Order: sequence, then structure tokens, then C-alpha cells
Amino acid sequence: MDATDSVSPAGARAAEIAGAAEAARAQPIGAVPAGAGRAGAGPTNAGRADADPAGAWRRGRVVGLALACHPGPALAVTALGCALALGSGLGAPRSALVTAAVLTGQLSVGWCNDAYDARRDADAGRRGKPAADGTVEARAVWAAATVALALCVPLSLACGALAGAVHLAAVAAAWLYNLRLKATTLSWLPYMAGFGALPAAVALSLPGGPWPRWWTVTAGALLGFAAHLADTLPDIAADRAAGIRGLPHRLGARGTRLLLPAPLLGATAVLAFGPPGPVDAGGAAALVLAGAAALAGPALGRRWRKAALAGAVAVAAVDLALLLARGVAGA
Repeated sequence: MDATDSVSPAGARAAEIAGAAEAARAQPIGAVPAGAGRAGAGPTNAGRADADPAGAWRRGRVVGLALACHPGPALAVTALGCALALGSGLGAPRSALVTAAVLTGQLSVGWCNDAYDARRDADAGRRGKPAADGTVEARAVWAAATVALALCVPLSLACGALAGAVHLAAVAAAWLYNLRLKATTLSWLPYMAGFGALPAAVALSLPGGPWPRWWTVTAGALLGFAAHLADTLPDIAADRAAGIRGLPHRLGARGTRLLLPAPLLGATAVLAFGPPGPVDAGGAAALVLAGAAALAGPALGRRWRKAALAGAVAVAAVDLALLLARGVAGA
């Protein structure tokens, strides 16, 4: 959700490539003005020059489509799902299945987000938005989102009926966020549902479908709430100007920055104190590390716009290690 007043370099490059491709189509192949070519250059070189703009344009579309899926968050959530699956003892084949289901779901959500917001992003001149700056058509991004969602359904259900239903409900919540809830006070709900569903879906994918431990789902939901705050924080002013009124926008930058450490510390505390018995050394260390990262991120936010998100990612990494040590499924 980065926003600036300038058009991205990717958009300018796409316009140049598109213009060159149009010129190449309008001119017959091999029709080179006299004296325009280098001495000794044969028809083969001329053909390559004529074909190159169209090829570059196609390559630009492919790159634009890849960037439109929000690759950073998509890969991060997919890696989290893969780590949970492997750490839970699912084994390589079934872990790969879970990972594929999570990846296709994330791709569908990212493409849906960029396609739906294309016109608003274009009006705001936002950088890094291929569907808005002309690198790739919005209809192509919509098509990619639809294909990814269609693949996500059978992949999710192949993990087990209940596990698949939980994961597909999380994906549906994310689509609902893109299409409606992002601009409402319930903007946090899909994040909590999605992050809480991930350890639940992994646990239910285990042989016998054991129920997930309550603290894993609770911690995941709290991390999801924190992710929403951290991801939105740098762009609150620009989003407000675009008419978005989610929870962080209503709280304002200062309110969001003050609230952010609470769910981050809460997630770690749930994982440390949730399991029966006293808190061990690992839980105590996790609390210290998570506390430092949770407080440092918002504090450094004025100097580095992504500091809060970086702090949230650091806490998530600590919590993942603690979660894998505790286990995601009940007896």
C-alpha cells in the first residue's frame, strides 16, 4: 500500500515498451529506411530488432503479474505454513500439499487486492502497483486470481475435509477484506481469522485430524491483528485520502503505533503461558526478545516507515520457534 505523488518507473518503462511494440506492429518486417542500419547488418539482425520490443513487452507483463501478487507477504505466509507443517511431523509429501494450498490461496488474495484497487491506486499515483501503472492489465490480474483460487480449492480439500474447510474459510475472509471490509471498522477481522486458521488447518491435516491447541490458534489470531496494524501504519494518511476507513485509519498513526505492541506481546505471552506447567527458559527468552522487537518497531517508525512491520516479523519469527517447540496439535 505504498503511496507517493509520482508515477512508478515500472509504469513509465511499460509505456515505452508498449509504444515500441505498437511501432513494430505498424511497420512491415524488414522495412528499414535506407542508411538506417549499420553497414553489413543483414536481414537477421533487422528481424531481431523488430521482434525485441514485443518480446520485452511480454516479459514486462509477466514480471508485472508476478509483482501484482504481493510476493513478499505471499511468500512469508507460505513459508510460515510450510514451517508449521514440517515442524508438526506431517512429512515431506503432505507438507508440500499444505504449502501448495497456502501458496495458491495467498496468490489469489494478492492478485485480487491489486486488481480490485487498480483504479484507486492509479488515481493516487501509487508506486509498485502493476495493475495500476499499466504494466499489466487489471483483467489479466483478475484472471490470475481466479485461476489461483480455483487451484486452491482442491489442494485445500486434499489436506482433509475439515482442514480444507478451515483454510478455504480463511481465504474467503481475505477476499472479503479486499472487496469490502478493508474500509470498515472490521478490517482487522480477516487478518485474525486467517492467521488463526493457519495452525488450525495444519493440525487438522495430521493423521487422525487432531484438534489444534487453543493457544496456537489464539497466538496466530493475535499475530494477525498485529500484522494488520503494522502493514497499514506507513500508509494511513494516503489511505485516508483515498477514502479508506479501516480500524487503523480511525485510530490514526499515533494510536496505531501505541496499540501495536499489545497484540505482539500478547501472542508471545499466550505461547509462553498457555501450555500446562511453569514457563521454561525458552518461553522466558521468547518474551524478552519479542518485547524488545515489539517496542522497537513502532518507536523507530518515524525514521524508517517499515520499522513497525519489521518488528512484527521479528516477533512472528520468535513465536514460530516457540510454537514449533510447543506443538500445534492436541493429544
